[in-house]
Amino acid sequence: MKLTLRVWRQPNADAPGAMSTYDVDGISADMSFLEMLDTLNEELILRGEDPVAFDHDCREGICGACSLVINGDAHGPERTTTCQLHMRSFRDGDTIDVEPWRAAAFPVVKDLVVDRSAFDRVIQSGGYISAPTGAAPEAHATPVPKPDADTAFEHAECIGCGACVAACPNGSAMLFTSAKVNHLNVLPQGSPERETRVLDMVAQMDAEGFGGCTLTGECATACPKGIPLTSITSMNREWLRARRKVKG
Repeated sequence: MKLTLRVWRQPNADAPGAMSTYDVDGISADMSFLEMLDTLNEELILRGEDPVAFDHDCREGICGACSLVINGDAHGPERTTTCQLHMRSFRDGDTIDVEPWRAAAFPVVKDLVVDRSAFDRVIQSGGYISAPTGAAPEAHATPVPKPDADTAFEHAECIGCGACVAACPNGSAMLFTSAKVNHLNVLPQGSPERETRVLDMVAQMDAEGFGGCTLTGECATACPKGIPLTSITSMNREWLRARRKVKG
C-alpha cells in the first residue's frame, strides 16, 4: 500500500503546530496503525528529520496509551484502540489525517502526544477503597450479587485512553469519570466512600477544565471498551443522592 499521511507536528506546548504531509510506501495491510507510523519514523530518521512523537506502550489494546484522532475519529474508523487498528481498514492511495486528542484538559506535549494527567488527578480524588492492612481477605468473605459484579466488571474495563473526551463535542470526561465511580460504588468494598467518591471525583473533573456533558452519545460510540452511556446517568443519580445526603 502507498499512503499519504497528513500528520500534526508541534515541537512543544508553547509553539504553534501545523499539518505536515508525508508519503509512505510498502505498507502491509496486516500492519497495525502504530507499525505504519514506526515505518514512517524510520524513514524520517534515515533522512535526518525529527520522528513523529506519539504515545504507545503495550500495543495490545490494554494500557490505553495510544491516543490518535484518525480522519476525525478517535482511534480511527474501527471501534478499537489505535494499536489494534490494522491498515486493512484503509485502501491503497488513501490520504489519512492524524491528529492528537483535542481537549483543553489534554494539552499537547509534542506532535501527537498529549498530557492526560488530568485523568490521574480525577482518580486520585476518589478512585480508591478503604482496606485493612494485613493478610489478603478470603475471596468469598464478602458476597457480591452477580448483577453487581457484572456491572463492576463492565465499568472496570475502562482503560483511561481518553477517546471519550476526544470524541465529545464539549470535551467532557463524564464517561471516564462515571466508569471509575460506578465500578467501585456498586461493590460492598466501595461502600464506605460511596458519597464522597462521586462528589470529589466530579468536583475534580470540573476543576480540570473538562466540558459539560449534554448526552450526545459520541463518547460511548468512540469508547474502545464499550462503556455504556447509561454509566453517566447512573453516576448522575449517585451524585444527586450524595448531594442530598450532604445537605442533610
